[in-house]
Amino acid sequence: MERGSAENFQQLGTIGIEEEYFVVDQDGRPVPGTDELVYEGDPPAILEDRLDHELFKFVIEAQTPVIYDIDEAGDVLREVRRALVDYANSYGYEISAAGLHPTATWTEHEHADKPRYAAQLDRIQYPQHRNTTAGLHVHIGVDDAEKAVWIANELRWFVPVILAVSANSPFWCGLDTGLQSARAKIFEALPNTGIPTAFESYEAFDTFEQTMVEHDAIGDRGEIWWDVRPHSELGTVEVRSPDAQANPDRVLAIVEYVYHLVIRLARRYEGTETSTKTRRELLDENKWRAIRWGKEAELIRPDSSGTVPISTVVEHECDRLGIDGLRSLFTAESGAERLRHLRDEEGFDAVRREILL
Repeated sequence: MERGSAENFQQLGTIGIEEEYFVVDQDGRPVPGTDELVYEGDPPAILEDRLDHELFKFVIEAQTPVIYDIDEAGDVLREVRRALVDYANSYGYEISAAGLHPTATWTEHEHADKPRYAAQLDRIQYPQHRNTTAGLHVHIGVDDAEKAVWIANELRWFVPVILAVSANSPFWCGLDTGLQSARAKIFEALPNTGIPTAFESYEAFDTFEQTMVEHDAIGDRGEIWWDVRPHSELGTVEVRSPDAQANPDRVLAIVEYVYHLVIRLARRYEGTETSTKTRRELLDENKWRAIRWGKEAELIRPDSSGTVPISTVVEHECDRLGIDGLRSLFTAESGAERLRHLRDEEGFDAVRREILL
């Protein structure tokens, strides 16, 4: 079974972006197109070995090549997206993106024919059968395994912040869930998800990973689906909390923030600052607040001394890290707000159009 290695953590600051999308028809309704696009077709060079499907045949994943400069991330991301859309168009498909497809009913769609997914469905049952979620995963390279574990530990408090500003999945199976990110809650029904407990060392993390594989809790290391994790195969820290996004500028604002957070934390690790001690239960509560209230949430401070509005966190983070994208993302209408307004004013046809790339 697949395992990672401490030796894979070699370079600080590389960037990889994985996006999950929906394969849809001209009206934005999901269609089972991944067999053709992933297995039968000849994708463009930039997508070669970087295109895969997810559990359902209407959910597809595209990965960027490794990006070595944050200033190049926008060009690379847009090139990958253009290639995917053009490729899908050649088969008569369109591509859309959100945390959940707003009107897809999971009982009406096919699962992918892949042994890995068959094993997951058999093991997990109902929670995986309904898992139509689509996320955005951001990888930042780290040059030392111990540093990667420490950074992942520290990133945990920021997971709800990232989720809150990215939330754009209020609808599931055509129903308004009352949440800003229903995707996050649906995905949490799977095992090995959510915000992890802190690990004191890479050895502790590696031992846990090995235990899970050896005792058939997971099929491979990739089935540890936490919101943030050291990726022991790619040598990165991976943030998995955001909803998928149709607008590339929203993606890039999240990527910029995660990149600068990781770089700043890497400097802290190399200095004299100690780890932040925060209870897992407090982090879970903050994530719930992000799921329910989105960017209107107030989060419990790491030291439990009170609460802080997401707006204050965003301002502080932009000033601290010297970035603007996160502020722009926050001040704009949220994805969930936008989709609800369209549903109320024009109906679900407009919602489906809104999430097309």
